[in-house]
Amino acid sequence: MTDYAYSTAADLAAAMEKGEVSAVELTTAVIARIERLDGDINAICVPDFDRALAAAGEADATRARGEAGPVLGVPITIKDSIDIAGLPTTWGFPPFKDNVAAADAVVVARLRAAGAVVLGKTNVPLALGDYQSYNAIYGTTNNPWDLGRTPGGSSGGSSAALAAGFGALSMGSDIGGSLRVPAHFCGVYAHKPSIGLLPLRGHTFPGTPPLPELGGDLGVVGPMARSAADLAMMVRLLADADEAGLGLAYRTALRPARHDDLGAFRVLVLDAHPLVPVSSEVSAAIDELATRLAAAGVTVRRQSRHLPDLAEGARSYMRLLQASLAAGFPPEVYAAAVTAAAGLDPSDTSLSAERARGVVLSHRDWVAADTVRAVQRAQWAGLFTDVDVVIAPVSSTPAFPHDHREPMRMRTLPIDGAQHDYLDQLAWGGIATAPGLPSTAVPVARSARGLPIGVQLIGPLFEDHTPIRFAELLEREFGGFTAPPLGAPA
Repeated sequence: MTDYAYSTAADLAAAMEKGEVSAVELTTAVIARIERLDGDINAICVPDFDRALAAAGEADATRARGEAGPVLGVPITIKDSIDIAGLPTTWGFPPFKDNVAAADAVVVARLRAAGAVVLGKTNVPLALGDYQSYNAIYGTTNNPWDLGRTPGGSSGGSSAALAAGFGALSMGSDIGGSLRVPAHFCGVYAHKPSIGLLPLRGHTFPGTPPLPELGGDLGVVGPMARSAADLAMMVRLLADADEAGLGLAYRTALRPARHDDLGAFRVLVLDAHPLVPVSSEVSAAIDELATRLAAAGVTVRRQSRHLPDLAEGARSYMRLLQASLAAGFPPEVYAAAVTAAAGLDPSDTSLSAERARGVVLSHRDWVAADTVRAVQRAQWAGLFTDVDVVIAPVSSTPAFPHDHREPMRMRTLPIDGAQHDYLDQLAWGGIATAPGLPSTAVPVARSARGLPIGVQLIGPLFEDHTPIRFAELLEREFGGFTAPPLGAPA
């Protein structure tokens, strides 16, 4: 049989439609691949192979009846934090290793209804709170490009699975770059949707009811793939309000992409942040991309009077993010955070200080931070009257070596030889997260070590198809995903 390990979902659907391969054959092959290769990578933390083969058989029967669809019979994976009926949802917490979901998340139910074959769940960091994917239940997920490096987090199991050829699609989530960073580190594609575009119900913290709006003012669920066209397909398939009429998912008609020709796009390039440095390799990759885009006829700008204050936005985002996350902290952890915040120098406006303040944010201060977000959202809207897409780093560096030192706040990240605060990388994700903008992560280059380098393409609110379409055109013009040398250090 033809090796379909790195085929896109669109290619798989076409091959099945032509009768070249069956869903059962595809599923059998990918299960064998996982069993052969995942011992080193550890991307699939909860396999569900028996049900996957049964679903593949059902997909073949459905196709034999003359039905079709973009994910009918396509093998996919799902992030641990997204509920699958009958499988555990742990968020990496050992006390919840037997927390079995009673029902599918809304997005999983929609994918199953469309005939997708769910292979199982992918690994995450504890509490989804790291740029590395490891926990005491399932162990450490390694980057297929270099097993000694992180695949990213918190959707790191999903990105590693895609890079290793373990299914054509995956579903993840993002509140601080958790879709985009893993895509960047593993050389795949991901889309953080506009806030509220995809229903969150079933992205459920263990031990709590399946609340529709958990993380709803910042967090999203979104698709990951090995091509931009597959992202567009997944958004079309999943973007609709919750069937129960719950949550922040909107019944909004997504606007079509602003342009279908690469040269018609107007882009703003951000290769620097006032509070977070960028490595020379990432900066060079963005500069090279800008040069190639200009040569292809794209209008490339380096500045705009409409661009919101990135430093102000990052500080506000850190407060809002930590306030959202801290709501679930145990009492003793929260009490310690209150003490730590009280000891901060009022003049300290570092991002680490803002994160500490965010944990114990009063409602009054939350409203102030939310007001900054609202003002900046309006500024972003003004910016997108002048440009169509903003190109920015996803992270300051390519994938870094595993670093599991605790406490996490004491970790540092080397950037061009200098040590920087590990969690300050959140600022890159926050550029799009705080105002709720769509952002598509795409691979564009390789580092000197051969590691993937990606960028994020930020688009206007509820115009998700604009950055995705730009990503499709980039892929067509300059190339996209390439397969890693599995198991070999870069």
